[in-house]
Amino acid sequence: MSIVVTGATGKLGRHVVEQLLEKVPAEQITAVVRDEARAADFAARGVKIAVADYNSPETFDGLFAAGDKVLLISGNEFDKGRPAQHQVVIDRAKAAGVALLAYTSAPGSLTAALADDHRATEKALTSSGVPYALLRNGWYHENYTEQLAPVLEHNAVVTAAGEGRVSSASRADYAAAAVAVLTGEGHENQTYELGGDEAWGFAEYAAELSRQTGKEIVYNAVPAEVLTGILTGAGVPEPFAAILVGVDASIAKGELVVSSGDLSRLAGRPTTPFAETIAAALKG
Repeated sequence: MSIVVTGATGKLGRHVVEQLLEKVPAEQITAVVRDEARAADFAARGVKIAVADYNSPETFDGLFAAGDKVLLISGNEFDKGRPAQHQVVIDRAKAAGVALLAYTSAPGSLTAALADDHRATEKALTSSGVPYALLRNGWYHENYTEQLAPVLEHNAVVTAAGEGRVSSASRADYAAAAVAVLTGEGHENQTYELGGDEAWGFAEYAAELSRQTGKEIVYNAVPAEVLTGILTGAGVPEPFAAILVGVDASIAKGELVVSSGDLSRLAGRPTTPFAETIAAALKG
């Protein structure tokens, strides 16, 4: 039996493989990647490497075996039809008779367009007959801390999220939940709503940045059309800008507050405080 991780050299996938290596022998882990060179460090530590691409379904033929536990990390090619990409993995997993297929989805409360691909994939997975686990990941701290340059340049946090709050957590936290599901028992046909222990608002985010940088950073809540103009003006493609602005609208409605406690329960520890991830990002 292998634990198979798709998107293994992506930002979340790397955390998952690193944490799996702390729990199981390397030879029990298969990292599925598009570019073998990017997985050289994993290969050097004994992880099996499989090269496959969602856009070339035949590359997944024979990749899974009966009894495998598989983590399907959702694709990031928003323009390529992600549900069809994910279907490739579901079909191969079913044919192989895997023991579990876990999928990184989005909170059940999220109605933004970003969630549409996830809902379609969930429907395909839950109706496939494959034992599944839905890991409905909330927002990531890093969605903000990896975009600090314009914030620090203009001394302003700008969103269309109003007074909305976010239960974000670090990628490492979400990876820990995935690893718990992949290495534990009793997770078949379960749905987990995952989010950080503490919800925060953007005024608090600006205040924390001010505290850590010594600069006066303000929060500017703007209308959706203004944020769309800012994003497209900065070079963000219009369809993706619309997705981001749609998420802000959902945040304003409270849809990214996740209070289930599932994430810290699965991880076996409290989730990472946002201030800690901010500090790490500022250190660079």
